[in-house]
Amino acid sequence: MSTSLGTERFTQDWQSWKITRERDLADPLGWLALVSLDWLEDKPRAYEGLPGLWWQDDDAAYLDPQGADVSHEGERLTEVRRFELVKSGAGTRVVAGDVEIEVARRGGYLIRTHDPKAPVLNAFHGVPAYEPDAAWVLSGTFEAFDEPRPTTVGAVVEGLSHVYVSPGIVRFEHEGVEHTLTAFNGKESGLLILFTDATSGVTTYAANRALAVPTPAEDGSVVLDFTRATNLPCAFTDFATCPLPPAGNRLPFAVEAGEKLPYEREG
Repeated sequence: MSTSLGTERFTQDWQSWKITRERDLADPLGWLALVSLDWLEDKPRAYEGLPGLWWQDDDAAYLDPQGADVSHEGERLTEVRRFELVKSGAGTRVVAGDVEIEVARRGGYLIRTHDPKAPVLNAFHGVPAYEPDAAWVLSGTFEAFDEPRPTTVGAVVEGLSHVYVSPGIVRFEHEGVEHTLTAFNGKESGLLILFTDATSGVTTYAANRALAVPTPAEDGSVVLDFTRATNLPCAFTDFATCPLPPAGNRLPFAVEAGEKLPYEREG
């Protein structure tokens, strides 16, 4: 395959990825649909615009529907429902009419409302990004720890922290200099790297970007395609509690690849 054909195919593949990425972001009940975030208290109380009474204890969150028409996992709730979730793990959702109320555990428990009429969602018109350049597809090596290590990181919400499991590190070279990044397990497979670089807070979102890395080969080799570095939800909305990169995951050079600062954050 000629260099020009290879470049054309690379660009086409990237454009297809970007279309899929933006379609996922435009999910009517996704991250851009968030319109509220409330931290639960230890006594039952109502929250503006939401049905029922909500509260938490040290282990779980609770909802008393108070006769409201709400459901969870397809079952209408007619009595108090208990939600015991994993810290920093996946949340669960309660359906109330056209909206979904997410329950999640981030230190304490919180509830977030996903509304398909959210202003951010309805104003969304894509994500600015650097033009795809195959020079930003780098080779690296994954080095697994003897045992996966729980790793505590900060969050965009002051005073909050997240704990994730790190299976190892990724080493790679850029312009002859070796760099090391702590990796987390990917959502479904592979690895996830949270990082900042010299573009952070300039042309890209200051707090972090994320890079999904395919499952390492048997010899530990990995591909780091920085043209597919993405913004986390907190880059688009103030109602997210995204993690910050682990210590050491700030690259000293400018990664002029991947997603830029969202239009919603410009100005």
